Amino acid sequence: TQSTWDLQFQYLAENPMSALSYNFKSIRGVLPADDIVNVVLSKTQRKTPTVVHAKYEVSRIRAFYMRKVKFTAESIHEKLTTIIEDFPKLDDIHPFFADLINILYDRDHYKLALGHVHSARNIIDNIGKDYVRLLKYGDSLYRCKMLKRAALGRMVTMLRKLKSTLAYLEEVRKHLARLPSIDPFTRTLLVCGYPNVGKSSFVNNITNAQLEVQNYPFTTQSLFVGHTDYNYVRWQVIDTPGILDRPLEERNTIEMQSITALAHLKACVMYFLDISESSGYTIQQQISLFNNIKPLFSNKPLSVVLTKIDLRPFEDLPQEDQQAIQQLQQDANVKVVSMSNKTGEGIGTVKSSACDLLLEFRQAQGDAVTGGSKILRNEENFLKGIYIAQPKNRRGENERNPTIPSDIIQGQKKKLDKPLLKETEDQYGGAGVFYFPVQEHFIPVSYTHLRAHETGRNLVCRLLLEKKKILTFPFFSI
Repeated sequence: TQSTWDLQFQYLAENPMSALSYNFKSIRGVLPADDIVNVVLSKTQRKTPTVVHAKYEVSRIRAFYMRKVKFTAESIHEKLTTIIEDFPKLDDIHPFFADLINILYDRDHYKLALGHVHSARNIIDNIGKDYVRLLKYGDSLYRCKMLKRAALGRMVTMLRKLKSTLAYLEEVRKHLARLPSIDPFTRTLLVCGYPNVGKSSFVNNITNAQLEVQNYPFTTQSLFVGHTDYNYVRWQVIDTPGILDRPLEERNTIEMQSITALAHLKACVMYFLDISESSGYTIQQQISLFNNIKPLFSNKPLSVVLTKIDLRPFEDLPQEDQQAIQQLQQDANVKVVSMSNKTGEGIGTVKSSACDLLLEFRQAQGDAVTGGSKILRNEENFLKGIYIAQPKNRRGENERNPTIPSDIIQGQKKKLDKPLLKETEDQYGGAGVFYFPVQEHFIPVSYTHLRAHETGRNLVCRLLLEKKKILTFPFFSI
């Protein structure tokens, strides 16, 4: 219910780090039970003393074997604690992730697996404590050695009982690592509708997601995320699998992922409606699905997108279909926009209208939608107060002639009082006939001459002080 969601949202807003900073890809791999046994026993052999003699005092023999039992129990405890702490607690994460894990892996099976590991860890800890207590009464080398073997044997047996549980958790970890990184509090556009109505094509057009697009239904079998820019900030676009119009209990795992996203994410919902009916579903069927999942759209900005208008424009629809879409617009009080993924017509309008709807909604909600994140709060405040000034006369509308300041023109006139070398060349016959008198402007100075004679250095210094140009070139001895 809405009240339950509000309570969960309030909790997450007070504890933002429990949801925003969680990264499923950071879960470390779960080793098989046999590998954990080998690692622990090998580590015990390497990290503890290995030599004991019967001639030692009994207290020294007891300490030798007690150390091995304690070290083995602590090593197993460390391994199992890592597994328990790495996997998310369903009660501590965002409800969206909790329900998604429930759909993909079964909440009960998941909790039982972690509970099995937790119980095994407690049993192994108790085994270590019990046998350490018994070793205090060992009166010989043989008896202490047998107690140590019994302790390690019971610990290994307990670990091997976790074989199927650890294998299940490793498969869950691999699948969790492949889930998209969805931020439930950021600005999100959620695309939904029947299969094969153009959802993935739209996401590809406005983001760099590069989703697979085929002409058969259910090409998208899980949630995919892309990102786009609008109003100088980043927006999250989620492509959901197609939904069929049937009761909730009959929907499969693929469809339930879409239902979960619609139920928990505070996003702008974009319902895609294929008016060309090339997807295999009539307009009436798509409107029926809209009315079926309409409760999931409550308290969210909503936009209905008419797709594939290149195949069949809205004006060419039968009168009853046009009336049905118009009635849908009036009843749901939604904005209806149209576009074509093939020709690109209307894609920018669809994106901007959805972003504006969500931006208006988030501004009305205040800080609650940011989940307590300072970064998101600053971005929201930035969007509230930003104003992009646009010039009245845009570039290209009016002719702009170049203007040169009068001081620059007067300065150029002063420089032009003396004839240029180009003018002098044209006056005396042009190129090939008249040669520039280079000697009048440059004084050649040899590098070798400068090295050999001190007077050459003095000459260069004098010329530099007189601000004359120097043409330097090497002289080669012949």
